Amino acid sequence: MNTKRVGVLALQGGYAAHLSALADIGIEGVPIRRPESLDTVSGLILPGGESTTHLKLIERFEFKPALDAFMASGKPVLATCAGLILSARDVVSPAQASFGWLDVQVARNAWGRQVHSFQAETDESPLFDAPLPLLFIRAPRIESVGPKAEVLLSYKGEPIAVRQGAVVGASFHPELTPDRRLHGWIFNTLTTPS
Repeated sequence: MNTKRVGVLALQGGYAAHLSALADIGIEGVPIRRPESLDTVSGLILPGGESTTHLKLIERFEFKPALDAFMASGKPVLATCAGLILSARDVVSPAQASFGWLDVQVARNAWGRQVHSFQAETDESPLFDAPLPLLFIRAPRIESVGPKAEVLLSYKGEPIAVRQGAVVGASFHPELTPDRRLHGWIFNTLTTPS
């Protein structure tokens, strides 16, 4: 039995689906509502939701120093949708604050509004033996990738998942599909390059 514990930031947004995804692959998911709880987990998920609300709650509960320390620790992190926005170096359309954990610029809601949500599949990737199913809901678009980050997955040639060290950011919602390969790859195999 897998004894890993992965935290899911549970201040707002779609954290419950990530907890279910972790359970599906035998990893204990822990809702994180206090900064000190980050000391108890070996990985972290920043879920989708409303990025401006996340920012306000992170400030209110004084999460930023603990999150910065976790990102620097080399422990694996998955940041999806709003989590990608929070993690980006720059955010545009409209501009907003972010934490700069990933060397990317993202545009908010650039894949379309809620009514433009869609399903698709990734382009072929050396990470997986078959394309991953994708679900985009008010998704941010990765407009540029800096030299510190690498593109992991793409859709029609556009980057939709990037990695910098052990931090992975994704435009889409892997937790809302039945495919658990991305969660498994990040939390069972991903390590920081030496």
